[in-house]
Amino acid sequence: MSKTKLLSIAVIGLLILNLSLIGFHFLRKPIRPQDRPIGQAPPERFRPQNEIIASLRFDDIQVKKYEVLIDEHQESVKALNDSIRNVKSLLYQMLNSENDAAKDSLITKIGSLQKNIERTHYEHFVEIKKLCNTDQLRNFEELTTRLAGFFGSTDQNRPRK
Repeated sequence: MSKTKLLSIAVIGLLILNLSLIGFHFLRKPIRPQDRPIGQAPPERFRPQNEIIASLRFDDIQVKKYEVLIDEHQESVKALNDSIRNVKSLLYQMLNSENDAAKDSLITKIGSLQKNIERTHYEHFVEIKKLCNTDQLRNFEELTTRLAGFFGSTDQNRPRK
């Protein structure tokens, strides 16, 4: 077999291999937690409450109290988010009118509701701090450096690092 024929076969083989790899790269479905369908719960290890329980080393009694706090917090935030959604709906219905005063009033209301959400988050962590014993307070202080990432989105179940 001549060198030219061997080189041609090698080039064609490498071209087929490259095209296969490129196709695989672009056609495969990514497997990442953030690509899960909306509404599907994340894997347990990505839940913020599990990270908080582990970081603060809560005992079983503290975990039970913390779970009650979580339920209350989620209920409050859901109600506020529902209110924001309703006010936004009214706001966007105003696109067909020229009522600037009503528009500004609705935007102010959305801001007020968002402020209440942030206050609710803050108060939630004040309550968590109250659950901590003196040894856990040092861990809580370290946790506070990561708190902003816990509620950076309306999708509160996304993984955080």
